[in-house]
Amino acid sequence: MQNKVSKIIDRMMEKDYFSQWLGIERLEEKEGFCKLKMTLREEMCNGFGIAHGGISFSLADSALAFASNSHGRQAMSIETSISHVRPLKAGDTIIATAMEQSLTNRIGNYYIEVQKESGEIVALFKGTVFRTEKEWEV
Repeated sequence: MQNKVSKIIDRMMEKDYFSQWLGIERLEEKEGFCKLKMTLREEMCNGFGIAHGGISFSLADSALAFASNSHGRQAMSIETSISHVRPLKAGDTIIATAMEQSLTNRIGNYYIEVQKESGEIVALFKGTVFRTEKEWEV
């Protein structure tokens, strides 16, 4: 039987066409935590032949969304930031790991590391979410 966290993320992914386009694979999910994986494609690269910064940002943002909604209440980002540490290119596979740092009734703070499969960190992302009163129906 599927757990509540996985059911919530399933519901979110149903209409998250952008995350679907990214080709996100879910590796691990539990309350306050999410690990996602994807492989960069050529159409994700800019004129310099490196991945557009929005790609690693988007993977981290999806990990933030899934981790912050995993408690059963609908949450949305209100502030995010990213530091791009290393460039990426088509064919690279990256993993985003979202970890909850603090959680209150209304606000959640998350830290997301994006790294290559080798473990090399390529981006560091921080996100703050607002937690609504609305519960996920699963």
